[in-house]
Amino acid sequence: MAAQRWLPLESNPDVMNKYVRNLGAPDDWSFCDVFGMDSDLLAMVPRPVAAVLFLYPIKENSEGDPNEKQDPGTSLYFIKQTIGNACGTIGLIHAFLNNTDSITLPDGAHLKELLSKSSSLTPEERAKLLEEDECIGSAHEESAKEGQTAAPSIDEKVKLHFVTFIHSDGTLYEMDGRKSAPVNHGPTTKDSLLEDTCTVVKGFMERDPDEVNFTLVALAKQ
Repeated sequence: MAAQRWLPLESNPDVMNKYVRNLGAPDDWSFCDVFGMDSDLLAMVPRPVAAVLFLYPIKENSEGDPNEKQDPGTSLYFIKQTIGNACGTIGLIHAFLNNTDSITLPDGAHLKELLSKSSSLTPEERAKLLEEDECIGSAHEESAKEGQTAAPSIDEKVKLHFVTFIHSDGTLYEMDGRKSAPVNHGPTTKDSLLEDTCTVVKGFMERDPDEVNFTLVALAKQ
């Protein structure tokens, strides 16, 4: 059986916010653009920040950091990506389900139901559950069609990829469903998550200095 493919999700906070509201996310946490990485622009981002989503082009020189340290973490919610173009949804799931200590998901929210069904599963089993989740699949498709740019063909190979950065137990983790485990990027705090993520993101950019298609979106309390 051929692997599933979804339409790619645009890095657009309005689209993302509508999407996660459809899955039951609370109104007091929303995605917002990070317009730059200097201190003045970072100061414009509402606080606290629970997660940062980074969209970048997959190229040979953007991959394979030799210093990368994969680490399953102690209490991380990590899901493998087995659906083509689903990295946006994987990123949103990583953002919310790794922050349930600060983000209260209401009863009946599909995100809360997903957590309840999959908290004891392996990352691969969670991926299988997502493949069978018609609610998230249809919500993703609806959101992917609402971006400011025309959605590409579902069969088109898209080179842009979402990863999520979160804080857990004093550590900055990169959550990428293509990998076998989260990537440990060293110490951080809840207060410095955004700034520390930007330091890591600059490393991505330095590996591909001629590329300009990078975007950052923060999940912040409004």
